[in-house]
Amino acid sequence: MSSGKHLKGVHVNHSKNTAGMPIIPMPVPERVYIPMSMHIGAPCQPVVAKGDHVKVGQLIGDCDKPVSAPIHSSVSGDVESIEQFMTQNGRVDTNIVIKTDGKQEIAETVVPPVINSREDFIKAVRASGLVGLGGASFPMSIKYNTKPGQVDTLILNGAECEPYITVDHAAMLAYAQDMVDGMRTIMKWLDIPRGIIGIESNKPDAIAKFNEILAGSTDISVCTLRQVYPQGAERVIIYECTGRHLIAGKLPADVGCIVSNVTSVLKLQQFLTTGMPLTTKFLTVDGNIVAKPQNVEVPIGTMICDLIEHCGGLTGEVKKILLGGPMMGRAIPRDDFAILKSNNAVLCFDEKFAAQRKETACINCGRCVAGCPMNLMPARLSRAFKDKDIDALREYNVMSCMDCGCCAYSCPARKQLNFEIKQAKTLVMEDDKKKKAKAEAAAAKEAAKAAEAEAAKAAAEAKEGGNK
Repeated sequence: MSSGKHLKGVHVNHSKNTAGMPIIPMPVPERVYIPMSMHIGAPCQPVVAKGDHVKVGQLIGDCDKPVSAPIHSSVSGDVESIEQFMTQNGRVDTNIVIKTDGKQEIAETVVPPVINSREDFIKAVRASGLVGLGGASFPMSIKYNTKPGQVDTLILNGAECEPYITVDHAAMLAYAQDMVDGMRTIMKWLDIPRGIIGIESNKPDAIAKFNEILAGSTDISVCTLRQVYPQGAERVIIYECTGRHLIAGKLPADVGCIVSNVTSVLKLQQFLTTGMPLTTKFLTVDGNIVAKPQNVEVPIGTMICDLIEHCGGLTGEVKKILLGGPMMGRAIPRDDFAILKSNNAVLCFDEKFAAQRKETACINCGRCVAGCPMNLMPARLSRAFKDKDIDALREYNVMSCMDCGCCAYSCPARKQLNFEIKQAKTLVMEDDKKKKAKAEAAAAKEAAKAAEAEAAKAAAEAKEGGNK
């Protein structure tokens, strides 16, 4: 574990209104809308057609590209249409619309995978359709496909540091043993000697639950994390649990770690024992105008409006709908989007809670610096962005920002620092692309010149030989 030193952060009002509530399955909606892109990487293509009858767990979308994850039906019913819709990510994507029959028949293909080797395990992880369920949506099979001997620590991320969200906490209380079993399965096939479960100190019942299960164990331990946001960020939890620094541009495996969300490992273990791929999602539904806040298990592809209706609807006029927590979540303009694999919360607020205060001038107080886990200078990055000074953005290490929002939360002037820094990172990445393209064009031009000179030389030699 960490040597006692900690990365910086901020103390947020957790507002865990649904703490202690179990996860309740939501009734199957009349229709689900399942997008073919719910992960980082190449989108899937439908493998079913309009009019096909599908069952729960049946493969309906896949892709032969290496960075991708298959997609399965979350319901039984008939494929009503395959259409192009805008998804909650702002992209127009292919969606399979399934009219449910209410039977929830299980597909015949849902059988536990047979695993006899590391390669079999990685194939099984891909077949599960799993991605990072904490919000990153990175295909789990890619994350786990590390070099033999590269990783010595598996970290189970149970921090759940965002305000309002409690569904991981509820899952830990209900499925702790399955999570431990899942960790040991991963550690076995990937030959990882050590496991650490990182849980924030505001979840003493979950900590006690795991400690009880792990009593006498030497392979897995519990690391109690401080109640400071953002303990669940990948770079932060790696440092807090191991003392290792993960710098920007590197992967956890580069410092000998794999980090997985508690629910990701739970769903993997359930797939390995039952054969049921990822078809449902655990979510917290909360906010000051949600009639009945609760933790829910939802079929993937359920419309957000149907989910809110299941939770009693809204008691006031909605001003903002957030997918995820208020620190890193994404606002959406309306509620007719489908739930994706990576969603972990739907929060609804009225004007009182969602109103943005007017920005004022920076007073150079340094609170943004004091709160930044990556030791950046957000105010300077903001100024460099407004000046479009890409060299300064690089000098101030803008690409190390992990978008946690501590700077904006800390700012008494209410400046949207994290939003500006996100745009600044885009500027730098676009500049990198331009420089790369320019360098490649120059290299191609030089290669063409060299080839032309070589051809001219060969022609001259051939002519000289002919004259002789």
